[in-house]
Amino acid sequence: MLNGVAPGVVRIIGGRWRGSKLPVANVAGLRPTADRVRETLFNWLQPMLGGAHVMDLFAGTGALGLEAVSRGAAKAVLVERDPDLAASLRATATRLHAGDAVEVVGDDALHWLAHPSVQKKFDLVFLDPPFAAALWQPALAAIAPWLADDAWLYLESPREAVIAVDGWVPHREGHTRDVSYALLRRY
Repeated sequence: MLNGVAPGVVRIIGGRWRGSKLPVANVAGLRPTADRVRETLFNWLQPMLGGAHVMDLFAGTGALGLEAVSRGAAKAVLVERDPDLAASLRATATRLHAGDAVEVVGDDALHWLAHPSVQKKFDLVFLDPPFAAALWQPALAAIAPWLADDAWLYLESPREAVIAVDGWVPHREGHTRDVSYALLRRY
């Protein structure tokens, strides 16, 4: 229970943690990626996911980063600024016995991105910020030093949003009634 509010849940849909429940707190702007969208995304990603290092910015429930590790990614760094959500992510990682495969960073994503300190570059970034915050462009501008040369980017936004993704080539795209999502490749 976060902030005294009974959470909802989403489930990891594939891999070693399939069916594991992830708490969804009643927090403004928290909007987990829909199961159908996650299933489509991870079908697209399956060929490149094994051994990958992934970054889940604006992690929220951690559904994207945890699903990636469940399906074979070597490591996921979940960046979440809300202290209660970060604590919930740590508790979930412990419950799943994730060990070193999941690292939770309790920091503002843009602040954290401004201080590159990684030794291993990331192969995949999940960029799905709270829609009302409109943080896509600042995050896109800040991720370059963190990325492998052939990195992938998952981008989720409101359906009507137009987001400039210079330096990226679209690989696959989709949408629901309210959301657009795209998997892009760095060039």
